[in-house]
Amino acid sequence: MTPTVAEGPHTPEELLTMPDGNRYDLIDGNLVERNGGAEVGLVGATIIQLLCQYVDANDLGFVYASGCGYEAFPGRPKRVRCPNASFIARGRLPDDRTPTGHGRIPADLVVEVVSPKDTAYEVEEKIEDHLEAGVKLLWVVYPNTKRVWVVRLTGAVSRLGVDDELTGDDVIPGFSCRVAQLFARVSR
Repeated sequence: MTPTVAEGPHTPEELLTMPDGNRYDLIDGNLVERNGGAEVGLVGATIIQLLCQYVDANDLGFVYASGCGYEAFPGRPKRVRCPNASFIARGRLPDDRTPTGHGRIPADLVVEVVSPKDTAYEVEEKIEDHLEAGVKLLWVVYPNTKRVWVVRLTGAVSRLGVDDELTGDDVIPGFSCRVAQLFARVSR
């Protein structure tokens, strides 16, 4: 079970007003601290940089950092997930405008960078939440082993190593990079 930091009931709106609200996911009204650290932040920033360069150059949509929460989980009004990075294709947001609060539609791509403190259960729970919400493509990034698990809404899963090519499939058409690029700044 995911460790609760502060039992609720808390609401998605409260999470937005908390000074450190971006440090938490909201799970059934309970605050759950997101595991992180410098390495997770560096890998997340590298992924965001790579995505932004490609998405902006091709005017494909919007790339969001870890402060962007998603409140798009059917039947779970007190659930907010804040992935390390995400992408929403142009044309999916009303008037192509970023909301001021949490996203209320599922992202097209979600990136979860796994911390050494994350348990297998926590990672699996995040994956299931995103798939149930309708996220088309997930990249689960493991800095410790320098691997990426690519999980598709169809249920197909690929496991990639540093010599493999990571692509945006049909979610970010034409995007690709070597998995090694995600970890190029990590020293070990």
